[in-house]
Amino acid sequence: MAVLVTYASRYGATAGIAEQIAATLTAAGHEAQARPVDKAGDLAGAEAVVVGSAVYFRSWLKPATAFVDQHRDALAGRPVWLFSSGPLPGAVQPGGADADPTSKGIAELQAALGARGHQVFDGALDPSKLSLRDRAIRALPAGKALMPEVDGRDWAAIEEWARGIGRELDVVG
Repeated sequence: MAVLVTYASRYGATAGIAEQIAATLTAAGHEAQARPVDKAGDLAGAEAVVVGSAVYFRSWLKPATAFVDQHRDALAGRPVWLFSSGPLPGAVQPGGADADPTSKGIAELQAALGARGHQVFDGALDPSKLSLRDRAIRALPAGKALMPEVDGRDWAAIEEWARGIGRELDVVG
């Protein structure tokens, strides 16, 4: 089955997750390609779609939501899965206001598309890739150093989730 894994990535961590999902699906016998949402093209050849986005201030990136809005009818006619990349490990305080890592609007999006699932994966941060604005936001008080590089992506969990998608596709395909 042909699967499009499309994503919006701010600094590359989400792209890495999408590429791993596509590689895992390919290894499971499906034709899978990972492409950024702005290069996803026509969905006519995709029999199933996985859509992912980095999460920024608890929301998907605008290019990802624009892609879903633009292709809503086509997506609703196919098996669809969603994933979010973020937060960073240790960024969510248990019991805090941000304890639920699910992005705003995901439940509605999942229902509107009939998505078969949504998965949240920890993200990654390479401070050298941050924009000046993001560096200012992430800077610590009193002139302390910027947040250190961190990569919380759990590759085994990502691969297992993708294998689960592959098993579902084997049943519907």
